[in-house]
Amino acid sequence: MLKSGILNPQLANALASLGHKDMLVVSDAGLPMPMSVERIDLAWKENEPGYLEVLEEILKYIVVEKAILANELKTVSPEMHKKILEVLPKGIEIEYVQHVDLKEKTKSARAIIRTGEFTPYPSVILVSGCAY
Repeated sequence: MLKSGILNPQLANALASLGHKDMLVVSDAGLPMPMSVERIDLAWKENEPGYLEVLEEILKYIVVEKAILANELKTVSPEMHKKILEVLPKGIEIEYVQHVDLKEKTKSARAIIRTGEFTPYPSVILVSGCAY
């Protein structure tokens, strides 16, 4: 039994299974999820767990070389956009796409981690980097 770190076995396995260039999505509560992608559903009520809390914890354990965000995040949820940029690792590439394109890209993800977040458009695709 683990005594610290990520205790959810499905989430811990997904993080440990990432290879270079694999994509992992951290989503809000409303992002549509393709049936072909592993779904790690952490949501249990509105805004629980919160998106930023989950994103910050995940970023402690994985190497990220790129983040893909929806353009709409900047205008619809500017405060969340600012907070996400503060949490993401410094120096990584940030790409913005239309939300419809972001949803299409999730079909190629290794897994989607669903939070209880009710803020519009914060979902991010994290592209795994290499640890060496």
